[in-house]
Amino acid sequence: MAPLKVTFLGPAASFSHQAAVETFGDSSDLIPCVSFADAIAAVQNGDADYAIVPFENSTNGSVVQTLDLLVDRSGIYTDVEVCSEYYLTVHHCLLARKNLIPTSPRDYSSVVKLYTHPQAWGQCEIFLTKNFKSVERQDVSSTSKAAEVVLKTDREVNAAIASRFAGEHYGLDILEENIEDIANNTTRFLVLKNMKPRRAEISHEDDKTPPDQDLPQTVSNPKKTLTSFMIRQDTLGTLADALLIFKDFGLNLTSISTRPSQVEAWKYVFLVESETEQNRDMVPAIMERLKEVTENCRHLGTWVNQLVSA
Repeated sequence: MAPLKVTFLGPAASFSHQAAVETFGDSSDLIPCVSFADAIAAVQNGDADYAIVPFENSTNGSVVQTLDLLVDRSGIYTDVEVCSEYYLTVHHCLLARKNLIPTSPRDYSSVVKLYTHPQAWGQCEIFLTKNFKSVERQDVSSTSKAAEVVLKTDREVNAAIASRFAGEHYGLDILEENIEDIANNTTRFLVLKNMKPRRAEISHEDDKTPPDQDLPQTVSNPKKTLTSFMIRQDTLGTLADALLIFKDFGLNLTSISTRPSQVEAWKYVFLVESETEQNRDMVPAIMERLKEVTENCRHLGTWVNQLVSA
């Protein structure tokens, strides 16, 4: 049987690549994409079995690009849903081309520009403030892209914030390790699949599937559900009415995120993540109740809570 096709934000050696390897294994066909949108579109179009995208970081919060894609204002990803999650401990390194920056004694005065993904700046602020207070920061599409850019830049001394995985992949000097502000800095990734898969479900022993499919569905493995909806602004208490539905069904709300609806100013899409230890599928009944008090409500997926199960 053909290996699983899994998309992730590239280029190779990004944290998304590392999460894909640890989730699906090297035997899968891991496909780097230039954006989160491309990674998810491949699943929607049936060109990939799964996409793995970062959802939130324990230090720096939600990944806004992923939230916007899940909100799906244009209705592009109607067949895509969350089927699993993966927690990756994220350790950042300072990388530069070989033998450009002296480390004994450590001297970063020659560095002209720093490159990394926007999420990484907020995860390494203490180190950056101490060592690179006046150095220009340049956003790039991924941490591995930052390493790639630094490798190809020979006109000036630049540095990247990325993983050891990326440093070794691109043959860069690893000047500093573990520069993140908090030692247990962790990113939660969501695994997405097409509800109408391009082929039969995989059950071959040599194919590694998302963690959910390997866990017994018992009360010891709580499930999470992600739902999106908008509320009317001309009616008092509509948000409270919507949230009380989750309580009525015995679900614990674990997070609420908002994104502009772009339908009208100051009207938002709510993304509500909830958790339950019950085995029965309550989603259809919850969605029916939500339709009575919200607009454009959508079930975005149900999966096993890997943080509890780990």
